[in-house]
Amino acid sequence: MRGIFLLVFIFVGVSAYAQSPVRGVSDRFRGIANAGSGADSIGRRNKFEDSVTISYRYLDTARAYRVDSSINDFTVKYPIPADYYHLSNTGAAAQSFLFAPNMKSGWDAGFHAYDIYKFTVDKARFFTVTRPYSEISYMLGTRSEQMIELMHTQNIKPQWNASIHYRMVGAPGIYRNQKTSHNNYAITNWFQTQDRRYTNYVAIIANKLKGSESGGILNDQNYIDNPDFADRSTVYTKLGGESGFGSGIFNTDISTGNTYEDFNAIMRHQYDLGRKDSLVNDSTVIPLFFPRVRLEHTIRYSAYKYMFSDASPRPEYYSEYYDMPSVNSLFRREDFWKELMNDFSIYTFPDEKNTQQFLKVGVALQNLTGIFRDGITETTDGINYADDKQNKGYNLMGHGEYRNRTKNQRWDLLARGNMYFVGMNAGDYDVAASIQSSFGDKIGSLKLGFENANRTPSYVTNANSSFYFMRDTVNLRKENSSHLYATLYQPLLKLRLTGNYYLVNNYTYYTDFYNINQAALFNLLQISAHKTFAFGKKRQYKWMTDNYFQQVIGNGPVNVPSWLTRNRIMYEGNLGFNNLKIAMGFDTRYRTNYKANNYSPLLGQFFYQDSTTVKYKLPDIAAFVHFRINSFRAFLRAENLNTFRSLVGVDGKTSYGFTNSNFAAPDYPYAGMIIRFGIFWGFVN
Repeated sequence: MRGIFLLVFIFVGVSAYAQSPVRGVSDRFRGIANAGSGADSIGRRNKFEDSVTISYRYLDTARAYRVDSSINDFTVKYPIPADYYHLSNTGAAAQSFLFAPNMKSGWDAGFHAYDIYKFTVDKARFFTVTRPYSEISYMLGTRSEQMIELMHTQNIKPQWNASIHYRMVGAPGIYRNQKTSHNNYAITNWFQTQDRRYTNYVAIIANKLKGSESGGILNDQNYIDNPDFADRSTVYTKLGGESGFGSGIFNTDISTGNTYEDFNAIMRHQYDLGRKDSLVNDSTVIPLFFPRVRLEHTIRYSAYKYMFSDASPRPEYYSEYYDMPSVNSLFRREDFWKELMNDFSIYTFPDEKNTQQFLKVGVALQNLTGIFRDGITETTDGINYADDKQNKGYNLMGHGEYRNRTKNQRWDLLARGNMYFVGMNAGDYDVAASIQSSFGDKIGSLKLGFENANRTPSYVTNANSSFYFMRDTVNLRKENSSHLYATLYQPLLKLRLTGNYYLVNNYTYYTDFYNINQAALFNLLQISAHKTFAFGKKRQYKWMTDNYFQQVIGNGPVNVPSWLTRNRIMYEGNLGFNNLKIAMGFDTRYRTNYKANNYSPLLGQFFYQDSTTVKYKLPDIAAFVHFRINSFRAFLRAENLNTFRSLVGVDGKTSYGFTNSNFAAPDYPYAGMIIRFGIFWGFVN
């Protein structure tokens, strides 16, 4: 089935010509990461030079972006954002320090601990380039941690572009049973006919995420402060046995851990009705088209697999944390989902010369099939599966959107909504509205917004799921979350202030490793301030500070650090060389102590705990040197310098090392010093 979809989508995607990406499509998704501002592009087009002009758009945005070639922020190329923490290893389960409830209505499988490592449809880039362009990225870290990333895009014809993007992340880890191996690819294609009436987009995206689960370290011998265990690979963990360190970029076997796979194929095609025109420039006639009505159809097929497997389980672990005393052989849980969605929409454009002002209404039919396997045993003949549980359903959804980005770029208005009329998620909805004004560099810009979502709790909390371990079935009510926010940006001061206010009711959460509960109404206030200070005659010495303040109001089951800060103190200049740009200095991060969420390996879920305070001993400190020569960039970093200390052993001898680790979560310490070296090269073919 997957192969048939792949062939059909590729055939459709190359069956016509194209000129430009979609015009006037809404920015439906929030949180699109690492989008360039357009101020620092790869180059300006000159037919006599080896240069290229690149822009790209996302499927549901109206704005064109430029490739980000800045070098002062390592997280632009590193998959883990600065406001996230992970469970001791690159590629491991991760969660943000900042509270943000799920505000997407409708069906959701519920497995999000590895989301930051995924390629997704809403982040798929549809390029426009003047010449074929490729990127090669490679990063090497301590203990054979590696990341390889490849991208190529080219306009086959002026109205037709195709691109392919691949990334591999592999990290054996510093502690035992931490190995991760992630593979992602994305293929995109768009074209537009010569008369500009018909436009077609195709995206094929797949992820295979594999992460070992250690369950955290054993603490019965205070391993972290014991000099005899300075080699962290000797520290015992709760899951995974006593396997030692194993390197190798293609060594992807996971004996105890989670494997999450997904495949997504989407095609969107549009036909515009409107007025043709032309622009005469000397002897050149440039055809123009002004749409007034747009007809749109989107079809999407997705397949998802979520699996936890333990080849050699420790019975005492399952008995203590999951109340399953009889687990002594192969343990496995699997959820499979298939999704097919058809969406029909119509746009109207009140102003034919402004395609970023439009009204859109549509209806979508979503078909879902779930298969759940929890009766899995190992015999001499192999693995046997008990009868699969299945659930088939559908959703009929209506949606609407109004967007008006004025031609003078001073005002940007957005209002949108989705409503599930009948089906598995009947009664779900989400609405959002925002207004943004821009008054130039002297005054800056202000954005105000509101969101509200009423959603069915994620399916992993449903008794049908093979990851539902509660003895009794609980009836969960729909979650309702409201979000008010405001952002003020002053470019001359290089200052951004943001405020978020959340009002959450029926918040669904895990109280321990597998039990589920819902919370009554509570509030959370979140304020952030981002500022860049520049010093020196040429303003080459910089202090870039990001600060977040959070406070829960009420008895909500949410623990967050009240203050999180990241500070980069650096020199950013060229050292007198015209083709060189270098940034070097220190990157630090600190948070206040709080009772951080614990983690359930079998479910792949972070859960609320209120007994253990996870303290920060010292701020995280990294020293870095990043530089760029034309389109070549290099990154050299020494991270976790704060972990250096001396320890006195039982024999009276003093040892030195990077062993004073902070903890990410209960029983999950960070590694000691890690050296990372990476190169990034973008070149014109």
